[in-house]
Amino acid sequence: MKHLTAALLAAALLAQPLAAQQITQFNLGIMGGENAQDRINSNECYRKLIEDSLGVPVKVFTPADYDGVIQGLLGGTLDMAWLGASGYAKIYLTDPEAVEPVLVKQNMDGSIGYYSIGFARKDKGITSLQDMKGKVMGFGDPNSTSGYLIPTVEMTAAGISTKPGDFFKDVKFTGGHEQTIVAVNNGDVDGGVTWADGQGAWEDGYNSGALRKAVDAGLVNMNDLVEIWKSKEIPEGPMVVRKALPLDVKDKVTQLSADLHETDAKCAYGVASGEAKDFIPVTHAQYQSIIDARKMTGK
Repeated sequence: MKHLTAALLAAALLAQPLAAQQITQFNLGIMGGENAQDRINSNECYRKLIEDSLGVPVKVFTPADYDGVIQGLLGGTLDMAWLGASGYAKIYLTDPEAVEPVLVKQNMDGSIGYYSIGFARKDKGITSLQDMKGKVMGFGDPNSTSGYLIPTVEMTAAGISTKPGDFFKDVKFTGGHEQTIVAVNNGDVDGGVTWADGQGAWEDGYNSGALRKAVDAGLVNMNDLVEIWKSKEIPEGPMVVRKALPLDVKDKVTQLSADLHETDAKCAYGVASGEAKDFIPVTHAQYQSIIDARKMTGK
């Protein structure tokens, strides 16, 4: 079993409180993107491992939208979460002392990036983003990196406005990645964006991401869908812990998560939303570009 080096742990666990109190419960927030029960099921093994490690009850919270997790971390009612990069950026811009990033998902090729993927149904005859002119575009959540922030920034830079009625006939927020995938598949919107690692086969929903989760759940057949747009590489979102937590709590949870692929590969698959190589240390510096992007959008 691997262990994080003292130097890496020190880098990941900065700004400790001078006098931390012991905890009696640990609260884990799970971001939106799929229905609440699926989120709970995918993370039950993880919850139990954390509970056994800390020796206190661990509760899982699945707010309806991304902001529910963000506000829980800002308000101190949540202790840990796996965030998208944009969600972390919002927290940092609101209160830089609220949380600290400690780990990030590593893809099968060793990279720590992913992509926003634009997609549509094949039978719509849409093969590129230009074909979406005058049609209805689906975004996930205003606090989603790949489901809103990056597509907005990159499409705007390319001269395609994401304001309803400009280039697109209308723009709809579906509420999350799974909802966007279902909305496109059902024809409720003409096209949408979601996230994927971009590695592996399209027919599988790639190795990991929202498309892979949707395939695993039997929600879509990827042969019915076509890629119409792909963003530049996006830094994978971090696992964050509340800064005010006791050092030993952060240490245990971080180490448990870093070892998860070695100790329980099946559990790691659920936490990583598909196949991944590992969870590795990460620092705030990895997300400066996303913080700058949120500043540009004024949100």
